[in-house]
Formats: sequence, C-alpha cells, structure tokens
Amino acid sequence: MANKAPSKLTRITDHLRREWQLYVMLLPTILWLLIFLYKPMYGLQIAFKDYSIFRGVAGSPWIGFEHFETLFNNDQFLRALKNTIIMSFYGLVFGFPVPIMLALMFNEVLNQKFKKTAQTIVYLPHFISSVIIAGIVITAFSPSAGIVNTMLGWIGIEPIYFLTKPEWFRPIFIGTGIWQEAGFQSIVYLAAIAGVSPTLYESAVVDGASRWQMMWKITVPSIMPTIIIMLIIRIGSILEVSFEMIILLYQPATYQTADVVNTFIYRQGLQGGQYDFAAAAGLFNAVVAFVLVMTANTISKRYSRTSLW
Repeated sequence: MANKAPSKLTRITDHLRREWQLYVMLLPTILWLLIFLYKPMYGLQIAFKDYSIFRGVAGSPWIGFEHFETLFNNDQFLRALKNTIIMSFYGLVFGFPVPIMLALMFNEVLNQKFKKTAQTIVYLPHFISSVIIAGIVITAFSPSAGIVNTMLGWIGIEPIYFLTKPEWFRPIFIGTGIWQEAGFQSIVYLAAIAGVSPTLYESAVVDGASRWQMMWKITVPSIMPTIIIMLIIRIGSILEVSFEMIILLYQPATYQTADVVNTFIYRQGLQGGQYDFAAAAGLFNAVVAFVLVMTANTISKRYSRTSLW
C-alpha cells in the first residue's frame, strides 16, 4: 500500500524546522514592517472622522467623506495637485533618461582611472544632505553674489531674483533633482549592463559592428526590462515630489508654481493642526499612487511581458 502523502501543514512544519535560521534572520525586518508601516495604517481612519487629539482615534466621531469633499473644493489643494503633476511629468520626461544615458556613456569609457573619477563626481551629490544642496542652490542663484547672476552680468543682463520668480522655480527644482540623483540612479543600469553576455559583443565585433551600433543593438535592448521596471516604479511615485527640497527652496512668492501635495499636507497637518483633513489628502495621494502602479504594471505586462509581479 502506497504511503500517504504528507499534508500541507506537515510540509510547512518540516520546512520551518529545516530553515528556521533564515526565518530568524528575517524576523527583524518583519517586525520593522509591522511596527512602522502596518501599525500606523490604523490611524488612516481619521481621514473619515472629525478627529480630536483629546478623544483619540477611536473616540472621534465618523463623518464619512466630508473631508474629501472639502479637499476637492479647496483651491489650494487643486493648485498643489496641478503643480505636483506638472513637476512630476517634467521630472519624468527630462530626468528619467539621464541616468540611462550616464550608464551607457560610462560603459563606453575605456580609461578606467577617468571612469572611476567621473563616477565618483556624479555619485557625490546623492550623499550630500538636502539642506546643503538647497544652500548651494540658493547661493548659486543669489542676485548679489551668485555665480549664475555673475555670469549673466558679464553679458550685460541685470541680476534676476530666480528663487522669488514663480516661473523659474520648476526649472531650478527639476535641474537640481537631476544633478543630485541621476548619477546614483545610473548604478542600477550599470549593474544591468554588467549582466549582458560578453559573447554578444564578441559576435558583433566579428560582424564588423561599431561601438555605437553595439550600444543601440545589444546594450539598450538587453537592459530594457530594467528600464521598464524602473519606469513603473517612477510612475508609481509620480505624486511623491521631493518634499524636503521644496520646503527648503519655496516661499509664499512662489506658491503659485512650487506648492505641491506634500507641502500642502505639511501646512494643513503640522502647521495648521488639521490632522484629519491632512490625512484625507495623504490617503488620496496613496490611492492615486497605487492605481498608477497597477495600471503601469498591467500595461507593461501586456505589451512587453515585463512587470513588477
């Protein structure tokens, strides 16, 4: 008589008994996720309540979608949402290709000493505090002693108060973000390029292909799955504009183009004490991000067979 197959519970128990060391190593990460990511979700219900710090989350009365109705009738929020979408779109269009181009250029550099020096220089801004980066930007665009206005003065242009002009805030912010993060982000693509089989290049050399042709016919198609994955992640964070940099650079004179959803939440929640209203704005932000990730992942899976899951 054939032996009865072990039950699913028995197989799981045997697996845990064999691999318990791995799960012990995983335990700190699981605890961190539960305590700092999942437990705070309990507080999301204040977006649907008339929250009072004296009554607490559980004791505050439910008011349904009233905060969301107020939110979508709030001109400041609609302005912040518009600015967030515009800056994220510009950042995606102008900023997303830069790390890819940097990785491709680094891959073509043959002088290893120059390559390492150049990589160090472009990686460095990522490791500098946002406060220092903002200080550098403010100093560079200063109307009195900034290098930008100094150079403009050489050709006879009067000093421009860049950081008080709404029309200049977006280009400065997006350019600063590219300068700060593009080099570090290129590491992902360099790692993908390192995984391309050398035999492909060897075969191309035998066929007489130039380095330019090898880059466009071998390197770029080989790292395309990585590019698509990074694009999906970037689309999912399209409403997560760099909060710290905007707080450090913007001022009431530039709210027209600089105020975004995260700064709106900061002002309403922490400065204004409207925690329930700010929670509603934050929840809306998270739901939109989730929908964008799901949509981008579905489209990518259907047309390129590459996806996050």
